[in-house]
Amino acid sequence: MLKTTPVPAPPDASPHAEGVSNDEFRAAMSRLAAGVCLITAHEPPLAADGPRGEDVGMTATAFLSVSLDPPLVLVSLREGSRMDDLLAQQPLWAVSVLADHQLQIAGRFAMKGRISDRLLFADLPHVRGEASGAPLLSGALATLECRTENRVEAGDHTLVIGRVLTASLPSPDSSPLTYFRGRYRHLS
Repeated sequence: MLKTTPVPAPPDASPHAEGVSNDEFRAAMSRLAAGVCLITAHEPPLAADGPRGEDVGMTATAFLSVSLDPPLVLVSLREGSRMDDLLAQQPLWAVSVLADHQLQIAGRFAMKGRISDRLLFADLPHVRGEASGAPLLSGALATLECRTENRVEAGDHTLVIGRVLTASLPSPDSSPLTYFRGRYRHLS
């Protein structure tokens, strides 16, 4: 009798206990078009007499409205990411819903291994939110300032639910930037 040893499948191709592999799940979810947002927060200084804190930003496509009364939104953050760590300490944050002409901004804040967010904000037209202190992009379709109401661990992500404190429409007539099948897209 010939004895064979099974060859293990690559980690992303092996099914989870529920039967779907990471690759299958990614392929299915890539067919869901999503709006693109810049999530921002202001990291306070480490000491009262120390240097000014830093602005932090990240591109997000997993952002949605949760409730009208009270006004709540949700953003999904990769567990252990800089934004996840910051929002665990800093309850105030902001959202800029990106317009199609802000594609470069989405790519800029989606880069992995970047050196400093300070450089990424340096030439971006923005205002500082009165409620959050976080940057709000000029030219965005909409901007929101939020205060964290709840954090929920969900697999390898944290779902941050925020109460909307302010909402404005800096550039409401622009077309939205979307993300579909692994690429930024323009609606036509």
